[in-house]
Amino acid sequence: MSATPDSRVLRRKADASDADVRTTEPGAAAAATNFSPQTARGLRRFSIAIALVLLAGFVIVYLVRLYERHELAAGAAADASRRPAVNVVVVRGGAGGRMLTLPGETAAWFESVIYARVNGYVGKWYSDIGDHVRQGQTLATIETPELDAQLVAAEAKLNAAVAQVNVRQAEAALATTTYERWRDSPKGVVSEQEREEKKAAFESGEAKLNEARAQVALDQADVDRYLALTQFKRVTAPYDGTIVERRIDIGNLVTAGSTASTSPLYRMSQDRPIRVFVDVPQAASSDLMRAGAPVQIRASNLPGRVFTGTVARTSQAINPQARTLKVEVDLPNRDQALVPGMYVDVAFQLQNTDLYQVPAAAMVFRTSGPQVAVVEADGRVRFRKVTIARDEGNVLELGSGVAAGDRVVLNISGRISDGDLVMVNEVAGASGAPGAGQAAPASSAPDASAVTK
Repeated sequence: MSATPDSRVLRRKADASDADVRTTEPGAAAAATNFSPQTARGLRRFSIAIALVLLAGFVIVYLVRLYERHELAAGAAADASRRPAVNVVVVRGGAGGRMLTLPGETAAWFESVIYARVNGYVGKWYSDIGDHVRQGQTLATIETPELDAQLVAAEAKLNAAVAQVNVRQAEAALATTTYERWRDSPKGVVSEQEREEKKAAFESGEAKLNEARAQVALDQADVDRYLALTQFKRVTAPYDGTIVERRIDIGNLVTAGSTASTSPLYRMSQDRPIRVFVDVPQAASSDLMRAGAPVQIRASNLPGRVFTGTVARTSQAINPQARTLKVEVDLPNRDQALVPGMYVDVAFQLQNTDLYQVPAAAMVFRTSGPQVAVVEADGRVRFRKVTIARDEGNVLELGSGVAAGDRVVLNISGRISDGDLVMVNEVAGASGAPGAGQAAPASSAPDASAVTK
């Protein structure tokens, strides 16, 4: 039976629907390729632009790194060709006199610690710290009841001894007259034995009288001793001076003596004139071994004042521990501006020498010995061996290796070798700051005139 037209139409629509379902399912065998030509050209242009940008970035990075390497090489070459800057001082000769300044300490001309000479307690004191006293002036009085009682007993014993002498004198007088009568009697009137007995009684009386007189002298000595001790009830000044310390007050118990367990009463000193003691290093001791060397003394608490004097005496021996010479300078100190115990600066005028002075900062100590770095006329550094004649702290005196006018380098760097070219910055001399102990900082950009040609 033949199909109708409506059925054929329905069959064609069903076949079309099945075809659409097959093309939209996942995993379809083929994709759509019906792109337009304009879309393809846009994709090609975008890819080419990305490639050009990447190429330009690569070129730019390469050029920057090449420039940096060039600048680094140029800077290294410039640093290598640049001369290091050094500080130098000019060596001074010893043709003129020189001053040596050392620390010193003032000391009193006399200084005494006053102790009690009798046992007792303080009745009254009259002088306090800072008082100026005269020789023999009463400083304090001590009450001594025990000493007073001992003196009374000694005087009573002396009186008894004197009375005993009177008794012995009477007995001796009787024995003398009796013996004389028996001695002058004719023979046969008295026996020889009786005459000898009277003679013995006479001699015994004389001996007892002498014994009594000796006892009187002994008792008198005791009285005199106690009387002498009573003089120490008054504590007096041994000389003109100043009371530095007082350690007593009314009612304090004091004990005679000056042992470690005994407390002193006063400490006093005389500071007009005054002494100044200085420990001079062995290197300079030969110039100060003689008395009379001129001295200038300054104190930090007395600005502007200079005390002049001379070396009075020295110990004439070197201290084996410190290797120093003890030097004493005496000053009149009429206005008592200086007091004992002050720290002062003592400047000695030393004799002329043929040595050369350089700062201690210029020294280089190596295994071969002490050296200095000298900048020669061509601007090159040369290391020279030197001989140290005197060491005065910040300044050294050299006996060989340098000459007056040489330019020595201060605090030379370990990177500078012998023969290197340097830039010179001249600073203060051997005795001035900063060249004395520490070099001034080198200029980071020295002036062209400072460069040694």
